[in-house]
Amino acid sequence: MRELSQWAFPEPETVPKDAPAPFATVRVRRRSEAASTEAAALRRARAERAAQQAGTAAVVADPAPLCTTA
Repeated sequence: MRELSQWAFPEPETVPKDAPAPFATVRVRRRSEAASTEAAALRRARAERAAQQAGTAAVVADPAPLCTTA
C-alpha cells in the first residue's frame, strides 16, 4: 500500500529557497519584452518626428519580431 501511495503521490522536487518562482520569471520576461518594445517605439517616433521637422521622409528600418508564437 505504501508503494502505491508513493507512486500515486510522489514527493515534490525540492527547490532552493533563493530560486525565483515560475510566475516571477515569466513576469520578468514580459516586463523586459515590454520595455524593449517601448524603447523601439520611442526610437521610431523620434526618427519620424525629426524627419517631419526636416521635411524629409522618415527612414526607419523594419523592426525584427521580438518573440514568436506557436
